[in-house]
Amino acid sequence: MAQNNKKSVDDLIIMGVDPGTVVTGFGIIRVREKKTELLMMDRLLLNKYDSHALRLKKIFERSIALIEQFLPDEIALEAPFYGKNVQSMLKLGRAQGVVMAAALSRDIPVVEYSPKKVKMAITGNGNASKEQVAGMIKQLMHIGSLPDFFDATDALAVAICHQLNRSRPGIAGKYSDWKAFIKKNPGRVE
Repeated sequence: MAQNNKKSVDDLIIMGVDPGTVVTGFGIIRVREKKTELLMMDRLLLNKYDSHALRLKKIFERSIALIEQFLPDEIALEAPFYGKNVQSMLKLGRAQGVVMAAALSRDIPVVEYSPKKVKMAITGNGNASKEQVAGMIKQLMHIGSLPDFFDATDALAVAICHQLNRSRPGIAGKYSDWKAFIKKNPGRVE
């Protein structure tokens, strides 16, 4: 079933995903007339499943369910980063792959962002902590209280990073820090 919900550039739904084989975060936003609205933020807990293949299946099924519910125009993924454990990176790549497969099965474009690029877009600091990213997400999206976990806020950050890169190519990482962004864009921050 191909997706056929073509909207104007001023009305888009973006699904952000922070893929993982223990926890996968999802964040969905609607961008309408330059205003960003939070549609959904959640996580999928997978540690109760012993089989890696079953975890991947659950990620795929949840991705498809969210795609069918929210009809995103684009999906943005956090790319796995190379750490010390190659096996962990391979597992993360598989998790990312099943989300990509779900998106592509519905003809939805997929974009990847490195964790540093996401952090830079949201906080102005590519080395920001998860707490700093979550705090900025709370402020940007006017969220009263955040969940006690960072997987969903990380996914939401990926969606917002994509929105910023779509609406103003090069804005993420264009400023040396958040203060520089505020100085150049006083009307964008309350």
